[in-house]
Amino acid sequence: MVTVSVTYANSFHNGFHFDDFHTVVDNPAIRELRNIPRFFTDATTFSVLPTNRTYRPFVSTSLAIDYAFGHGYNPFWFHLSTFVLFLLQLAAMQLLFTTILNTVNPDRNNTLISAIAVAWYGLHPAIAETVNYIIQRGDIFSTFGVILALVIFVRHPRLRITGLYLLPLAFALLSKPPALVFPILVYLYLILFEPGKKHRWSKPLLQTAPSIATCICLMALQSAMTPKTFAPSIISTYSYVITQPFVLLRYFGSFFVPIHLNVDTDLQPFASFNLEALLGLLFITALLVAAFIMSRRRSLKPIAFGLLWFLITSIPTSVYRLSEVENDHRMYLPFVGLVLSATWAAMLLVERLASKVNPTFVHRTAAVLVLLLLTASAYGTHRRNAVWSTEETLWLDDAQKSPHNGRGLMNYGLTQMEKGNYPVALDYFQRALIYTPNYATLEINLGIVNGAMNNASEAECHFLRANSLAPNDDQTHFYYGRWLFQTRRAAQSIKQLELAEQLNPTRVESSELLSKAHLYLSTAPAAQALTINSHIGTTQSSDYWLNVSLSQYQSNNYQGSIDAAHRALQFNPDSELAYNNLGAAYASLGQWDLAIQNDRQALSLKPDFQLAKNNLAWALSQKAQASASH
Repeated sequence: MVTVSVTYANSFHNGFHFDDFHTVVDNPAIRELRNIPRFFTDATTFSVLPTNRTYRPFVSTSLAIDYAFGHGYNPFWFHLSTFVLFLLQLAAMQLLFTTILNTVNPDRNNTLISAIAVAWYGLHPAIAETVNYIIQRGDIFSTFGVILALVIFVRHPRLRITGLYLLPLAFALLSKPPALVFPILVYLYLILFEPGKKHRWSKPLLQTAPSIATCICLMALQSAMTPKTFAPSIISTYSYVITQPFVLLRYFGSFFVPIHLNVDTDLQPFASFNLEALLGLLFITALLVAAFIMSRRRSLKPIAFGLLWFLITSIPTSVYRLSEVENDHRMYLPFVGLVLSATWAAMLLVERLASKVNPTFVHRTAAVLVLLLLTASAYGTHRRNAVWSTEETLWLDDAQKSPHNGRGLMNYGLTQMEKGNYPVALDYFQRALIYTPNYATLEINLGIVNGAMNNASEAECHFLRANSLAPNDDQTHFYYGRWLFQTRRAAQSIKQLELAEQLNPTRVESSELLSKAHLYLSTAPAAQALTINSHIGTTQSSDYWLNVSLSQYQSNNYQGSIDAAHRALQFNPDSELAYNNLGAAYASLGQWDLAIQNDRQALSLKPDFQLAKNNLAWALSQKAQASASH
């Protein structure tokens, strides 16, 4: 455990990534502990994106607790809680593996063998893909629940009648659906390690009945709670399913040679049955045959159990269509079985060699090889943690390893756009367009970057195309409306923002900008004449002065905007909007240092404040250009 903790020491301040934004950073539901009961009754609280809303109440609850402990979006607390459960899972794996190995050979030092297997798993670079990915803690919760339920079931047979093991199973199922394979794992354990002379097949089935009933009930609840807007994939069922055997072959290879790990693959679903699909089927057939042969010998049963675990736990993500055909975090649960198989097989090989060669030499050589394996794994995991540190490092790694992945190229371009490197961002967006020509989010980003580069006509073309590609997506209307507002076309922006708010009322950015647009439109004629001093004697609020600051800014009265923002701070010293207004106004006056200082203050109060990020990037780039010209 200490080695695993040291290996992951560089991960606790890694940022939020990918799906973390719509489920964590942009999700207002997790910002209040009082919403915890709602997580169990309302699946719309899981994400701000209607198509991604599913029922995972324990995951949402944990996120709300992390937010409360960290007093906001402090990544440390989110990573800490994930890691603690990860360590508990490793402890449960140690108990499970030792119990299984003791059933076939209680005379060996199975505790040490189990510890090696658990260490290999805990230090494996592929596992880092889940541990670093905050929202994918659902895989850790689900896997922990499955393993703990199995530990209680296999180590305490007398407690089976109480149903105690069903509690961690329920936790697993309400964290992520792949836990529904639990009854199959129980049945497999019973027929391999607790075979009876009579009713060898039927009695184990009867013993799995309570877990089957639990899975049916909670999956029915999952189905009932999941909103109809949930749309996990647009891939055809046929293409998705025929690709999965080859995906499992790739996963299997990644266990032994984890050199191609990346956050978002460029593997595309197969349009028809091909050579790769055939290779995948042959691989699964070979694995099943090997498991069957090994299940017939007592000493080899742990290998058979682990191989079948790998296949069984891969079933949910292989038959249920998801948005990508493969994803590295899906290896998390299957690798539990695979590491047991590989470790036990290696131990048997060492024992056989020791019986034929010098035992001392063989055992010492094996110890050195184990140490090298664990050291290499720890090094690889430490490196993967570094890759996950920022959006820029993560998506650069993805763009290099998956150069045909349009979404990955786009996301790396986004990191450059946030830094103000607009030409580089545009280049990556255009490269992404080759592989994803009908991607609404990409069109939005092309609109944003062209707008930042003052290519107004090009920007509007991309915003309009995004609207045509995804007319029911609130984001296409929000970003178009925001651009219209920024270009002083308030009346047109209101129509887009109203539509965005209707499509997704939970996204507060739409309603906030809509209010500003209405205020601007109503005060625009008189904005030039408005002065700050005329309001000094009145009793107002922070929101009032923020609106005054905005109207002054839109009227090019930048000093007036600054004065009003300072008035807003008198009412609310922690107003990130006021600091953002100050940054924007100082930037318009060419006072780059003051602009940068206030933009950074806004981001310290709200790290996910995208407008402040954009303003900061712009101010930094302009300051750099000004310095270079002198």
